[in-house]
Amino acid sequence: MRTYDHRLIVSFEETNLVGNIYYVHHLRWQGRCREMFIRDHCPEVLEDLASGLALATVRCSCDYLAELAAFDEVIVRMRLGGIIQNRVTMLFDYLRVTADGEELVARGEQQIAAMRRKNGGVVPTPIPPPLKAALEPYGSP
Repeated sequence: MRTYDHRLIVSFEETNLVGNIYYVHHLRWQGRCREMFIRDHCPEVLEDLASGLALATVRCSCDYLAELAAFDEVIVRMRLGGIIQNRVTMLFDYLRVTADGEELVARGEQQIAAMRRKNGGVVPTPIPPPLKAALEPYGSP
């Protein structure tokens, strides 16, 4: 199955007093991975975001399997979980890069809803066709 990989290095600012990664950063990394996917695979959606489209996160989760620390190299690996109406579900694996390969340290899920700003509020709108087309190769065969 095809995945979109976003690589990062954990910094001191992302750790807590104990020295491990503060848990909310995993969720922030999901959003960053999603944004980089849009930048890399369907940048025309960025223009639509500037003209009233909103990709609202309506649900996110993360299951933590192992701790991360400063200077760990991490791959946030995203794949499509599904598209239903105006919602997209993305699945994430968090992998620590080690001398022996990769170690799964967390799993996450995020669901976004395509919305359009209108009359001071937001209303559901179809997934933008460029985003849908870019995501489909990353789903189950």
